[in-house]
Amino acid sequence: MGLFDRFTKGKKDTLDKGLEKTKESFFSKITRAVAGKSKVDDEVLDQLEEVLVTSDVGVDTTLKVIERIEDRVARDKYVSTDELTSILREEIAQLLMENNSDDLSGFMVPGNKQPYVIMVVGVNGVGKTTTIGKLAWQFTQKGLTVYLGAADTFRAAAVEQLDIWGQRVGVPVVKQKMGADPASVAFDAVSSAKAHNADVVIIDTAGRLHNKVNLMNELTKIKQVMGKIIPDAPHEVLLVLDGSTGQNAFEQARQFTAATEVTALAITKLDGTAKGGVVIGISDQFRIPVKYIGLGEGMEDLQVFRRKEFVDSLFGE
Repeated sequence: MGLFDRFTKGKKDTLDKGLEKTKESFFSKITRAVAGKSKVDDEVLDQLEEVLVTSDVGVDTTLKVIERIEDRVARDKYVSTDELTSILREEIAQLLMENNSDDLSGFMVPGNKQPYVIMVVGVNGVGKTTTIGKLAWQFTQKGLTVYLGAADTFRAAAVEQLDIWGQRVGVPVVKQKMGADPASVAFDAVSSAKAHNADVVIIDTAGRLHNKVNLMNELTKIKQVMGKIIPDAPHEVLLVLDGSTGQNAFEQARQFTAATEVTALAITKLDGTAKGGVVIGISDQFRIPVKYIGLGEGMEDLQVFRRKEFVDSLFGE
């Protein structure tokens, strides 16, 4: 086995382990749903609907999946319960295929942006700053130069935490004093990154503003000042969601997509929960690519989301 094969296997093992609780919970529920049944009928479909909803796939996405399975049952006349898992797997894989852009090849950014500007949004506690640190590390491992901007100036802990990550990864952190104008920090960070020919600049933003109007105004202002330096910045608005919160993650996604134009999602903390189904529902409901998933505390445990690998780990090879 070559070095690349070992690296790929290591990532797959991390994904398998990270989704283990979700998989165990999911399949134990399915086993109970089909117990004593030989064919997929209305009762089995009702049970399956409950399984999907309680696995945090979400009501709307669940109904969509059930409808697709109903169509297959009607078309094929007879579908055994033994076939149910493979059909479910195919339909979920198809949903993820429809609702995501092409899988990424890795932690790379377009070469025609200098620097490539990522604005990271999300409520406090979802792992936003940690995700930024891990992203910075992943980018540096690809040989890219990275700058961080500490624009969450409402919490001293946020600036300190980002500073610590900057030191760990070995990348500069642009910051100002507590309570400074977040847009001013973002302006300085992008200016510095551009002046030093950096490849990537990642801007942290406040996760606790009093209402949606305040949030919208603040994020709009940050985007506008960055646009003065690089006309099409930010190139990416990454929303970080805590997968372990289940349905609460849906509500956060609703609030932030209403407040700003989110272009990509990172779903964290999937390793400590049985709520991995949230990835399927959020992908389907918001039609925003899930770009990264967090599967542990290590730097390498933030992975690029790949649909086929996710489904393989959830259902087994």
